[in-house]
Amino acid sequence: MTREPAPAPSMSGFDLVAAGPREASDPSGTAAARESVPPGNPSVTALRGHFAEAVFRNRICAGDEDVVYVDPERITDILGWLHDDADQHYDHLADVTAVDYGGGRPLEVVYQLWSIPNRAALRVKCELPLDALAIDSVTGIWAGANWLEREVYDLFGVHFNGHPDLRRILMPDNYAEGHPLRKDFPLRGRFSRAEQTRRALTQDPEDYYVPGEIGERTPQVVEGDGGAGADSGAAGGDDV
Repeated sequence: MTREPAPAPSMSGFDLVAAGPREASDPSGTAAARESVPPGNPSVTALRGHFAEAVFRNRICAGDEDVVYVDPERITDILGWLHDDADQHYDHLADVTAVDYGGGRPLEVVYQLWSIPNRAALRVKCELPLDALAIDSVTGIWAGANWLEREVYDLFGVHFNGHPDLRRILMPDNYAEGHPLRKDFPLRGRFSRAEQTRRALTQDPEDYYVPGEIGERTPQVVEGDGGAGADSGAAGGDDV
């Protein structure tokens, strides 16, 4: 009678999150997600015609959402053409975000586009190696990209060349623990709890308020008696 091998010890929830997502096994030996498929959006076909060497592949996700992967060196040319071309007219940039899959894989910068007149959506992605997280800003095409790119810079560490005001937008300017949405960011931060507490207790109010807000703020005055809270407290004192 042969004894079955003991199961491998299960990973804790913290370990699973820290390890990041794993690629699904592919019994055929090919990565279907990386292959181009017939696009449902005519913009993908048009992109291949105008930027053949800069369009790497495309796929369809969630049933009908077209995703096209393009050369990050040509991102402003491609998105500018999608915005300006009369047949495309992607006049609304719904979002700029990023995805870090962990495991040393490239980080993806994602642009979600909408053509309101054509009622069409298109998702454009660029893959950036972890040692070269930089791409040109598209604020010259859509002014609304300003804060969106700042968020990606803040949380993922992607530098947007040519951005007019590239600085943190969610974390304080002097935040020293890195970029919180990167897969290599520890779940509890890079500093110990004691150090995090020390920094919280010694933080400068100007990290969260501009000087004008601090100077114009009227201190709250709490009356010693006469308030509703004082009355209720006094009345309740007899019952103690």
